[in-house]
Amino acid sequence: MAGSSEMETQAATSRPARGAAVAAEDRALVAESQAGSQRAFEELVRRHRHRVFAVAGGILRRREDVEDVAQQVFLKAYLSLPRFDQRAAFSTWLYKITVNECWDFLRKKKVRPLQYESDLSEEQARQFNSSVESSAQGGLDAGERLDLRRRVERLLELLDERDRTMLILKEVEGFSVEEIGRILELNANTVKVRLFRARRKMVALHRKRSKGQPPGG
Repeated sequence: MAGSSEMETQAATSRPARGAAVAAEDRALVAESQAGSQRAFEELVRRHRHRVFAVAGGILRRREDVEDVAQQVFLKAYLSLPRFDQRAAFSTWLYKITVNECWDFLRKKKVRPLQYESDLSEEQARQFNSSVESSAQGGLDAGERLDLRRRVERLLELLDERDRTMLILKEVEGFSVEEIGRILELNANTVKVRLFRARRKMVALHRKRSKGQPPGG
């Protein structure tokens, strides 16, 4: 047990160092790209392509739409890169473009998913979140985890795009509250409040579906 705890501590302390190293490599590649290196920009695309697709996929769902928006994201990044301020993190800037392009796409398509306001208490929301987290961490076989993921994705589809975006960034992609704030141009406290409200909506939808009620009923 002691060895396992020590390994977890070492992993936790190494994550910030890895993040700083990745950011430094990004800065070097951005500088090369701004100097005219096509190879450097292609490397930036390779490094961030998966996460751009993941963020867009969480918001848009349809693969064809995700591919179209991802292409637009990298095109816009390429055209805007000469004006990019290196004081900001390239990844934050790129994911902000991704989110904005997804929202623009939804507005043009006039997509407005169903919204449901929850009256659950904070304690009820916390209990549900804890049960989902414990199920995800252990006790479920591969088929059960896949079923849980599909059910969560169906619930996410019923949220409005801003709530869905926040939950995808935080719970799926692992962005910190501060990073989400920079991407969405919100302060940290606002992000925390909106995340809590979005989770409560998820809880309410889950409870209604468990009782066999339609989400909007």
